[in-house]
Amino acid sequence: MSERADIETEREPVTAPEAEANRAPASGWRGWASTIAVVLLLGLALAALAVVCGRSLPERIGPPVEELAVEQVRMSPGRIDLTVRNAGPDPVQVAQVFVNDAFVDVRGGEDPIEPRRSTVLTLDYPWQEGQPYVVSMMTSTGVVIEHEIGAAVRTPTGGRDLFAVMALLGTYVGIVPVVLGMLLLPVLRRIGKGGIRFLLAVTVGLLIFLAVDAVFEGFELGDRSGGAFGGVSLLALGSILAFLGLTFVDRWLHGRGDSAGGRGGGRLALMIAIGIGLHNLGEGLAIGSAYALGELALGAALVIGFALHNTTEGLAIVSSLLAAQHPGVPRLLGLGLIAGGPAILGAVLGAGVGNAELSLLLLGLGIGAIAQVVVQIAPALRTTDNRATGTVAAMDATAILGVAVGVAAMYATGLLVLA
Repeated sequence: MSERADIETEREPVTAPEAEANRAPASGWRGWASTIAVVLLLGLALAALAVVCGRSLPERIGPPVEELAVEQVRMSPGRIDLTVRNAGPDPVQVAQVFVNDAFVDVRGGEDPIEPRRSTVLTLDYPWQEGQPYVVSMMTSTGVVIEHEIGAAVRTPTGGRDLFAVMALLGTYVGIVPVVLGMLLLPVLRRIGKGGIRFLLAVTVGLLIFLAVDAVFEGFELGDRSGGAFGGVSLLALGSILAFLGLTFVDRWLHGRGDSAGGRGGGRLALMIAIGIGLHNLGEGLAIGSAYALGELALGAALVIGFALHNTTEGLAIVSSLLAAQHPGVPRLLGLGLIAGGPAILGAVLGAGVGNAELSLLLLGLGIGAIAQVVVQIAPALRTTDNRATGTVAAMDATAILGVAVGVAAMYATGLLVLA
């Protein structure tokens, strides 16, 4: 008995943190198990509710809701191909099709188009170059859905030549002007702190204009898409995902704390480049889609207009590098590729896909990314004013003027884009 007592007294006492650590794994597993059980139970309850409600509700009365959205028009000699999607809740059967009030033969669409499904209607019609046409689709219930073709133009055929043209155009309007704008970095280094704050404010104005312009473009595109997959809701989805994604990237770079990710070493410049790159992805998609539909007049005026418009984006990137050490040519080129390169991908996708829902999602990504970057830059625009009542941080007249100059510059250069 005495030996056992001696052994007990020789054991070291277990402290509270050690006991908590020993209990942590078991409690962690129990917590996960209970969480999964609750989620499964909730899922089963919702499934049962859906089944019961679906069988107990009466049949819907009244005429069917028929909505068709024309997603793409491809024109070839004597032929018009319409890609239509059912944007309503009920199946739609296309019975007859008219072009400028003239009945035409149709191939495709023999079966009803189910909700959110698409099909291709091939119309045999001897259209003429440059003439406007109105395509009227009559459903089996007598509803007439119209789509207007402003000016008939033969759709470019796909292949290497088309993609090569899109890649070249994306380089002209994306990479080249952004890099040209970044060449102003040595000149901008000669300004003082007030000048740096002014240029950062100009950057905010540039980004705000890009975001607002993308919002208006998204609403217009959402009206044309028919809303089969949410319409403008895709714009909101892309914006939220991009904002949260860039926030995660920013926290990750901040956690690394290295020279590449630090705020002084270009973390803010990287975030701006990513935000502009996502915007240029949507811009390239619009360019490619317009070219595929024959709605884009390629020429020197267009290239020059886009170059001047996007040069200001390169200025926005280097404005955040003024307080840093010399970043080096490879890093500057990398930032230029991140900001301008997505325009190439967007142009190629736009020429080959031409999907309104994809365009909305990509526009939303650009909006969310720009919003996150503006949140990053905003604290640098505030000046501290120590008064007897306390410390006040607010934008001064210089910062406000810079934002106004940025917005005006984007508006003025945007007028040069003759698309």
